Amino acid sequence: MAIDDSRSDDPCKLRDMLGKAASLASEHSLRSVVVGVAGREGDLLFPEIIDFFESTLRVDDAIFRMTRERAVLMLADVDRARAEEIVERLMNGFRERFATAVDPDIGFGFFEVTPEERDVTVKHVLLALFMDQGTH
Repeated sequence: MAIDDSRSDDPCKLRDMLGKAASLASEHSLRSVVVGVAGREGDLLFPEIIDFFESTLRVDDAIFRMTRERAVLMLADVDRARAEEIVERLMNGFRERFATAVDPDIGFGFFEVTPEERDVTVKHVLLALFMDQGTH
């Protein structure tokens, strides 16, 4: 099966997004959380979930579409506990608005960017997000 890259973002956007999180942490002492979102291969619902997330995020937040089944969210000025609440609220909002026969099989990984965090590279963050037990 060929990968549909038309929904993927430019890799520079991910570096910029992580740079913004690192800048908020180091220059303003604001925490941010980067969330890895992963669906099953070939999941037709996953792009719709990401579209819904994107439509409900705050202006300061961002989404990066890696592939058809993987995306990265950056939630600014929140800690991990708050980010987990936001993700749960988003998923519940999607479930309420778009009833499906089965619950979406989506995994999440979290990486908190704190003023103390020094390793906010693309490689480090993506490994932390998608190698986590919570993602596929």
